[in-house]
Amino acid sequence: MKKRNVAALLAMTCAAMLTACGGATGSAPAKEQGTSAAGAAEAPAQGQESGGAVIEISFGHDNNPGDPVQEAALFWAEKLDELSGGTMKLNVYPSGQLGNKSDLMDQLLAGDTVVCIGNGPFYADRGAADLGIMNAPYLFESWEQLDKLVASDWYAGQMEQLESAGIKIIASNWRYGVRHTETVKPVVSPEDIKGMKIRTQNTTIHVKGFECLGATPTPMALSDVYTSLQQGTIDGLENPISVLYSGAYHEVAKNLMLDGHIRDLSSICISADVFQSLTEEQQGWLIESCEAAGEYQNELAAKADEECLQKMKDAGVTVNEVDEAAFKAAAESFYSDPEISAMWTEGLVDTVKEIIQ
Repeated sequence: MKKRNVAALLAMTCAAMLTACGGATGSAPAKEQGTSAAGAAEAPAQGQESGGAVIEISFGHDNNPGDPVQEAALFWAEKLDELSGGTMKLNVYPSGQLGNKSDLMDQLLAGDTVVCIGNGPFYADRGAADLGIMNAPYLFESWEQLDKLVASDWYAGQMEQLESAGIKIIASNWRYGVRHTETVKPVVSPEDIKGMKIRTQNTTIHVKGFECLGATPTPMALSDVYTSLQQGTIDGLENPISVLYSGAYHEVAKNLMLDGHIRDLSSICISADVFQSLTEEQQGWLIESCEAAGEYQNELAAKADEECLQKMKDAGVTVNEVDEAAFKAAAESFYSDPEISAMWTEGLVDTVKEIIQ
């Protein structure tokens, strides 16, 4: 993986040099890039002026081939190509080929023509602190509650705030999944997870969500997790079941705790400046195709979670149902944590609860 990341970095450098010299960078079709490691050695697509023949956009993500996110990304690429009549191309790079989420968000904010997956905690650390509540532990009991929040005036205000910080959300309907925890040793109660090193996203919300349980959050890219589990650097990770299975982490971590601590409603974002450089018609194609891909991803994810859970059981994984009330009670300290309280607007939790009820 390190070699591929280096190759991707060299490719981006070469692409920048070519652009500066007035050259053009060639790219393989999105489907080929998304299913071939060779895509990592090719230059990420460079954005062109809206009046150009073809506008190319790079979509990088951490998920592996076969995962619902990757399949939806390929669907999106085809839909965008169809709607735009081939004048807009989405080149897909899975498995962290363009970097992790934080790397991609930095590229986006630098004005690169990339799109990436984001969620509340990532946006909270980049200009819209209150959005972090969307990944607060055990707050949402159904997807419908999150849909209500997205449809609210509160959410619209957050989108404006985020756009002023340079990030434009083009779709907020990608249900990444219900996040559970996979560990080397069995966990059935909050006491069992104390002291365990758990891989989390590199965001304040996710880190604090496991700190309140007494665990030791250990942010790292998904591409590094398998080896880290083998070497004992970490004791587990959390993610939706389909993501856990596609990463084959069950080969080195044989216990799955169905704690369902977060319903992760993700979104797709792009540089606000890049978005504004597009014509209204091009913006419409991008949004329509991305939302359609989100619906497709949701169907795949729901089905994949059921299938992957059974496959994990067949592979010898011990699946533990837990007392959600006990974990929910243990997580209450999250909401009184001084760092969390300082991040959020006063009364935010009550505001959100009123919207979703």
